[in-house]
Amino acid sequence: MGLSLATAERWVERWERQQQRYATDREERFTVIADIVEHVTAGRPGRPLVVDLGCGPGSLAARLAQRLPRADIVAVDRDPLLLELARTHHADAARYVDTEIGEPGWTETLGLDRPLDAAVSTTALHYLSPDALHRTYRRLAALLRPGGVLVNGDHLPHDDPRIAEVAGCVGRRRAERQRAFAHEDWSSWWTAVAQDPELADLLAERREREPTPPTTIPAPLSLASHVRLLRRAGFAQAGTVWQYGDSHVVVAIR
Repeated sequence: MGLSLATAERWVERWERQQQRYATDREERFTVIADIVEHVTAGRPGRPLVVDLGCGPGSLAARLAQRLPRADIVAVDRDPLLLELARTHHADAARYVDTEIGEPGWTETLGLDRPLDAAVSTTALHYLSPDALHRTYRRLAALLRPGGVLVNGDHLPHDDPRIAEVAGCVGRRRAERQRAFAHEDWSSWWTAVAQDPELADLLAERREREPTPPTTIPAPLSLASHVRLLRRAGFAQAGTVWQYGDSHVVVAIR
């Protein structure tokens, strides 16, 4: 039995507020990503095809669907609870696919019937190892049409530690001015979710898939490392088109 719309709305709204703690100028970053996809698909015949990598509860997919109502959006995630929130709250925004990015055969599960115009992601690819990220970038380059783009919005530190420190400070001060830290954090959101009986089965499935959370989280790759991996994977150009603090939108062109 699926979730009620009221339950999905409640938890997605709390997710949206919670995420403001972690993504500097989150709404502007979403807008920039939509601007890019709109730009590269303008004037092209047919329906644009976009894949949203690590879609969570559908935050980016819903915004893209609003900006690009002609687009076919395929939204991908491995978390059963977040996917069910997306399917319920943003049912018409995308076709949702339960798969793990970077695993063997993951792109075959997407059911793509033509080359991609764009692959997008926000605050999701940083959990992949460098080898897995390179494989993912290479596979996406093969799936994109010539001139198609991969757009990644995430916190990507600079190689120089002093510049990274200053960029981090800029982002934190911005978040403080926007009162982002007044919202509940990631752990508090999941703790609250665990108290909702309607989500119990989805939480149980989530724990079954990953019974032991990772004890260590790898340090995020630097911006320069991402650009190098993208070029090695077959993208002709790659670079930053928007930045605030250490929050970036990186575009790679096939």
